[in-house]
Amino acid sequence: MTFSTGHKMTLKEYLNYDDGTDTRYELVDGVLVEMGAESTINTQIAIFLLATFLQMGIPHDRLGIKQQIAVSSRQVTAREPDLIIHSEASARAIAGLKQALLYADLPVPALVVEVVSPGQPGEPNYDRDYIEKRREYAQRGIPEYWIVDPYRQVVLILTLIEESYQERCFTGKMEIVSPTFPELNLTADRILMAGR
Repeated sequence: MTFSTGHKMTLKEYLNYDDGTDTRYELVDGVLVEMGAESTINTQIAIFLLATFLQMGIPHDRLGIKQQIAVSSRQVTAREPDLIIHSEASARAIAGLKQALLYADLPVPALVVEVVSPGQPGEPNYDRDYIEKRREYAQRGIPEYWIVDPYRQVVLILTLIEESYQERCFTGKMEIVSPTFPELNLTADRILMAGR
């Protein structure tokens, strides 16, 4: 649901916004967009991936949940991925900040993961993860973006080549190939079933 404050909000206004509820918002083109409650499978996938990266030896301070990334769209925009794997530089940049936001002038993370909520092409959930965030993360220069879609049973690994993402699709028992983390030992099924 989109919520209007009567004007396009700046990033600073967004960071200081409090409507007195526990509602979570993303700032999209200067407008607050309510983030719906996550489904259980979405949170289980994010937790499973977090645990997997910890087991691989990625330090805990390079893993981010409930952290935001300022991206450039038609106006000021901030996104909150399901999981961020920070580069060493972005981990240093976000450490100790009052609000966990990678501003536009800060280094980019190594990898961003979005777990897709149900939706069809043309619907907000689908377009947000498959189209809008893909464009925004590419413009921000994030080298790798995963779209994990438990409803279509697919994991897309997008690698930034020049200024756009090249996509590889993984399903079933296919081994995930991550350019950033070649030592990763996971199949699409294990991610989509949250390790079960």
